Amino acid sequence: MSERESALFLPAIFVGGLVFGLGLAISGMARPEVVLDFLQFEDFGLLFVMGGAAVVTGLAFFLATTFLDRAPLTATEYTRRVKEFDRNVVVGGVIFGVGWGLSGICPGAAYASVGIGNFPILWAIAGMFIGAYAQGYVRSRLANTVN
Repeated sequence: MSERESALFLPAIFVGGLVFGLGLAISGMARPEVVLDFLQFEDFGLLFVMGGAAVVTGLAFFLATTFLDRAPLTATEYTRRVKEFDRNVVVGGVIFGVGWGLSGICPGAAYASVGIGNFPILWAIAGMFIGAYAQGYVRSRLANTVN
């Protein structure tokens, strides 16, 4: 922890994660069958959940960056991180979308799903870790051959 970070930084992350997981569980986004029904245009309830989350996040970012010059818990300046839109973004998005469509769960919701007792989802989590490792391995091998 840096000298400028608040002592509440790590507890705030923990509480934020608990609230996020609880929200996923209550909304049904931690249940793959609900997500798959949404993706098959059979249940539009998650549209309201995601829309509400987008509105709250947008307002929080707007208000924080308008009225505060630094983040309250880290004391770091608000800046914009601009990333390039390259092949890796497209490939990653496609892989994420296909995985979400096949399993009905994304990484954050997978952990919340374990929290509500969906233990078979551990196979999907293992697959996420294996896929992330494989992607890192391939990228590092490609970077070594280019240099």
